[in-house]
Amino acid sequence: MIRSIVLPETAPAPAPSAAQAAQRDWMKSCNADAGMQKLAGDARKSFMADGLAGKTTAAPETVLTPQQAKKKSCNADSSAKSPKGADRKAFMNTCLKG
Repeated sequence: MIRSIVLPETAPAPAPSAAQAAQRDWMKSCNADAGMQKLAGDARKSFMADGLAGKTTAAPETVLTPQQAKKKSCNADSSAKSPKGADRKAFMNTCLKG
């Protein structure tokens, strides 16, 4: 004989308040910034705690790696010249290599 189990229906979780949503968004951004800065251990805990305590008004400026800086520069040069499609791809390829 097979018996079926009837589970009680659960109410859907209420939508987060505006403050909760803002804090969640800030934590996502802050966590990404801490990861980009390669913060770990106590430095990461301190960084995150300072932000939650309101000691910082915004996430700190991120430091670009040399490769990211090169990509940003090449992208700006490409935007100024406005190449499209294969021309843009070739331009970016050449710029990033040299």
